[in-house]
Amino acid sequence: MIGRFSFELPTRIEFGQGVSSAVADVLGDLGGKRPLVVTDKGVINAGIFEKIKDYLEGKGLEYLVFSSVEPNPKDRDVMNGASEAEAFGADSIIAIGGGSPIDCAKGIGVIVTHGGKIRDYEGRNAVTKETLPMVAVPTTSGTGSEVTFSSVITDTTDRFKFSIRHPRIAARVALCDPELTVSMPPMLTAATGMDALTHAIEGFTAKPSEPVADACALHAIEMIVKYLPRAVNSGDDMEARSAMLMGSVLAGISFSHSDVASVHCIAEALGGMYDAPHGMCNAVALAPVMRFNMPFCVDRYARVATAMGLSFKGAKEGAEKAVEKVEGLAADVGLPPFSSLGVRDEDRETIAEYSARNGSNSSNPRPMSKEDYLELLDLMG
Repeated sequence: MIGRFSFELPTRIEFGQGVSSAVADVLGDLGGKRPLVVTDKGVINAGIFEKIKDYLEGKGLEYLVFSSVEPNPKDRDVMNGASEAEAFGADSIIAIGGGSPIDCAKGIGVIVTHGGKIRDYEGRNAVTKETLPMVAVPTTSGTGSEVTFSSVITDTTDRFKFSIRHPRIAARVALCDPELTVSMPPMLTAATGMDALTHAIEGFTAKPSEPVADACALHAIEMIVKYLPRAVNSGDDMEARSAMLMGSVLAGISFSHSDVASVHCIAEALGGMYDAPHGMCNAVALAPVMRFNMPFCVDRYARVATAMGLSFKGAKEGAEKAVEKVEGLAADVGLPPFSSLGVRDEDRETIAEYSARNGSNSSNPRPMSKEDYLELLDLMG
């Protein structure tokens, strides 16, 4: 019996090689005439912004570039970007990059239209009206932020990552152009790809999971497991790049309509305290958390194994093979073990506390207290 659920995707997705060339026309369809372009130094140094710049200037658009977005976007980035947007008179936003610029852009849109401080909008119901219309142009295959209605921001005072969640903050249009992901170096490709796999597996196994999110998650798992090694080893393999971007989009749809769980709780705690790369934290925590969760979601992990193309007899064997596949995939693409993050002994209590406080903690298939996170951290090394 399928239980009651709702599904909303506020974002129109345009997917395929070259779709980013339509950015000015798409913005015009939304009524945008003076966009704030939110990006980061990596996107500029990779030459990606130059392509978008040509498209904007070819249509005579006036725009302002805000490129001071840090990895793991900070509250100060959001507030500084909002100040620049207001001074410029921005009526829309174009977000170009990975999860950091896109999440920061969502926050900027909230502040320009709502005022206050960005931490005021933590949670699911604090955004009360429409925000600036946004076009998202992803340049990585990992976060799925271009299709989610959540934004994760670091409170620099508390060193704590918090989430803002509401359909109103989602991009109106996502221009998903695999050509823009070719410049990602192998390690970034590996970390963001495993980040997308984390989104799919947690989206499928989280307690709020529902049928549409499940379908997206399982197809994402199939694509990511098949194509990630190719994308890492041959960055100009457009079939692999296209499949990885599609896998990331599907995984983003899945977890945005289900939830994430303990992998993200730990990763966000680490990101808030150490400013560690989010994708890398997820990537190295995924297999250990799956193993810890296994007694509580054997059947779901067995279905993950099927999506991975694995053969097995019985759900328990399938679940074990799914975890082993994640471990092997992480090693194959060159990711380090969890111990490489350098978690200090004196910080473990705080990391466990922040993980337990995370808004997605209750979605984990295994009930998790602070003490459970401490046990998990000890097992992870």
